[in-house]
Amino acid sequence: MNDPLTPADGLGVLHLFCRIPRSRFSLPVNRRKLRAAVTAATTAGDQVVTVAILGHKADLAFMVLGEDLWRLRGFQTSIANAGLEVVDSYVSMTELSEYSQGLPDEMRRARLHPVLPPEGKPAWCFYPMSKRRNVDANWFTLPYDDRRELMMEHGTSGRKFAGRILQVVTGSTGVDDFEWGVTLFGQRPDDLKDVVYTMRYDHASAVYGEFGVFYAGMVADLDTVLAGIGRR
Repeated sequence: MNDPLTPADGLGVLHLFCRIPRSRFSLPVNRRKLRAAVTAATTAGDQVVTVAILGHKADLAFMVLGEDLWRLRGFQTSIANAGLEVVDSYVSMTELSEYSQGLPDEMRRARLHPVLPPEGKPAWCFYPMSKRRNVDANWFTLPYDDRRELMMEHGTSGRKFAGRILQVVTGSTGVDDFEWGVTLFGQRPDDLKDVVYTMRYDHASAVYGEFGVFYAGMVADLDTVLAGIGRR
């Protein structure tokens, strides 16, 4: 057994985007092994969110949160051994941003140790993002007070969707291609569209935001997801 590798604060977060192999030479996906992988993770104290993905990019996704990165790696190995092909992934960690110091303890816990998935919000999307470093728009050369003011404006826009959207922003600087991963849980699919559209008008996003590939789908338990993608 490997010694646990844990963040100093918060949780490791692994997004895995998977496809059902469709080659006539591929073995069928083993549902028993998939269930065992999810059960082992949750029994160990990790959280596993399963998503049926819309569109051609993937069939299903797992968002896994846990303290030990070795356990996250073990989950990835287990679903591969069950027959799923991982076609994309994202690695990040829960965090408190430099602009959120002084938050009440309850809000700090919610950011560092979110409890997922939230009840009543089955619409789901994920995208990575970074801040620009262009010569004429370099976020990292702005004074701290200017950056903080822009992020306060951004947060004010997001709070208009309280109750409709839960946003989970995780840090990925140094561990993946972008600087943050953004996971949204919504009551309805158009809630996802509305919040992203609205917040892109904020100065922090319109001038300084860079976005990666978007994935969207529906949160459900593993058996429902497998049934929804035609694997009963």
